[in-house]
Amino acid sequence: FILRFHMTPSARPGRDGKERGRESECLPARRALACNVANSVLTAYKLSVAPEMDILEYSKKEWRGNTPVAKSMRKGYEAVARKFASIRQVRGDNYCALRATLFQALSQATQLPRWLQSEDFTMLPENLLSKYDWIKQWQLKEKPSRKTGEISDEIKEYLLLLKKKWKCVSDIKCPVEKQEACDELLKNEEEEYRLHEALKFLMLNTAIELYNDEKNRRRVPIFSLLLFACDTSISPCQLMHNHLNQIGHSGGLEQVEMFLLAYALQYTIQVYRLYKFSTDELITFHPSNPEEDWPVVTLITEDDRHYNILVRTCQETML
Repeated sequence: FILRFHMTPSARPGRDGKERGRESECLPARRALACNVANSVLTAYKLSVAPEMDILEYSKKEWRGNTPVAKSMRKGYEAVARKFASIRQVRGDNYCALRATLFQALSQATQLPRWLQSEDFTMLPENLLSKYDWIKQWQLKEKPSRKTGEISDEIKEYLLLLKKKWKCVSDIKCPVEKQEACDELLKNEEEEYRLHEALKFLMLNTAIELYNDEKNRRRVPIFSLLLFACDTSISPCQLMHNHLNQIGHSGGLEQVEMFLLAYALQYTIQVYRLYKFSTDELITFHPSNPEEDWPVVTLITEDDRHYNILVRTCQETML
């Protein structure tokens, strides 16, 4: 399906703007080296999200070649720079999509979302485990084999932490102090891991709700039909085993899972996809027809694998 398998690794361009082909053995190594260098800088300062950088400066630094791909990427960044002034680089591991989305959501939060205010929110792990025994196979980074009760308690702690941190940040009125609080929040690697795992569990809960709605012939979004039509995720159980359990460990979010994340958070995730520059797919919304009252977070990607953050809106212009 296009949403999940729109581009294979062998078809993606190299970081220097050259297509993969005869140089297929060296370009991945160069790209990995560039990513490792960027990550080492972020790690050295214990940052998950780097400070703001001018978009055009970032573009010139990342895409210095004169190949068609490099030129197209620079043009894409120039177009985005008409709407946004700065970019914040996100640490490039398999949590980057979750990290970028959560950071953006928290940095503009002014109150707790409705789903976080629910009295049943912290009982979610216990309630789901009472209905679906297979959830006890949820993979936790630390001590992967645990008893059902321990898993429930652990995930409950993660959800409580998410609610606590969201409340703390949303209570801060000063924009500068709010950004500083978000920066500080993601400096604690252990807490950050727990927040990301909380988001993943919310995605699982949303997937179960959508799956049951479809089985009961209720109306569901198109992405849900695509999600469960894939042979590796024909049910929430398979989705957990083959996809959600891998996120952050051996893989990141696929395109269809970005839709699932948006529904779980009840946020519209707007993504500028630079490899789609000069097409009508440059800007993608997750979901495609967002609810009017959902807040919007804005990310940018060059390849639908790694996501960075766009900040500081400029005067409205047409892309």
